[in-house]
Amino acid sequence: MALSKLDRRNKIRKRIRKDIVGTTSRPRLSVFRSNREIYAQIIDDVEGKTLASASSRDKDIASASADRKEQAVMVGKAIAEKAKKAGIDTISFDRGGYLYHGRVKSLAEGAREGGLKF
Repeated sequence: MALSKLDRRNKIRKRIRKDIVGTTSRPRLSVFRSNREIYAQIIDDVEGKTLASASSRDKDIASASADRKEQAVMVGKAIAEKAKKAGIDTISFDRGGYLYHGRVKSLAEGAREGGLKF
């Protein structure tokens, strides 16, 4: 029997997380994408803490009249700005089981434009 979309994504997510671990020197940028919104967190897995977060629900991004792809770019730039304030410049990118395409790719490109290296 075929896997459901969620089961397939979780299987891919586990496979990715075997290799990608956020450390203090190189935290992990985790992406979650729902049908309407997109969320990003910078996580230190050793400490178990979220260092910075941004989403399309933030007031400055949600108030902008943009399509979902443009919002993803704005979220990427916002998370990069917050990471710079926290002293983070290099990260590991965790796409969370989603394809590196569309909004996930747009978020990554926005983070790179903001100055993050990965």
